[in-house]
Amino acid sequence: MTKCKLVLLRHGEGAWNKENRFCSWVDQKLSSDGIKEARNCGKHLKALGFQFDHVFTSILSRSIQTAWLVLEEMGQEWVPTQSSWRLNERHYGALIGLNRAEMALNHGEEQVKIWRRSYDVTPPPITASHPYYKEIYNDRRYKCCDVSQDKLPKAESLKEVLERLLPYWNEKIAPELKSGKMVLISAHGNSTRALLKHLEEGILRCCNYITLITQGCLKCLDERLESGSKGVLKPAG
Repeated sequence: MTKCKLVLLRHGEGAWNKENRFCSWVDQKLSSDGIKEARNCGKHLKALGFQFDHVFTSILSRSIQTAWLVLEEMGQEWVPTQSSWRLNERHYGALIGLNRAEMALNHGEEQVKIWRRSYDVTPPPITASHPYYKEIYNDRRYKCCDVSQDKLPKAESLKEVLERLLPYWNEKIAPELKSGKMVLISAHGNSTRALLKHLEEGILRCCNYITLITQGCLKCLDERLESGSKGVLKPAG
């Protein structure tokens, strides 16, 4: 049976990743280390002979920038790229901007673990008084979504990430794979984790503990887009 391939990629490091803060829907570009990670990933994918037909990203800069750098290193800048809010990182609500270590001191490590890693527990929602509320919801990119701004999430569980991601997967990404195209998704830790939950029945109960290596995760899917082999694309060098 013919196999179609999907490469899932978590973006390179941003400043808030290094500071251990919840970045979520706050838009940040890659750090200098994140740029190196993305370029190294592109070199590695090129060495492995990958030739992408379509690229999908979130509408957050760190996801888009990662895809650009990867394609540049591969000499495939011309590959069509499409961006959607439905591939955004999980919306962490009121936790956005907070330092995880400080939160553990204030709320306890167990509560922070529940907020971060549980499948169906939603953190407290962001409100208009939050310091990053206006920065997020006044951003012009969210006026171009396929839902009205008042329908955009104010906080999400991993379950809710999957629910908002699936329509995009079914309508935009899956048809490309079914037609035999090789697809790269440059997204975020939780949106890729949610998609892996959908694709892999065998890890349904433990998917909330998957952590993807920045350089990528290769999924081989059959024509029905059912999960086949999986491999981690390790960095070169």
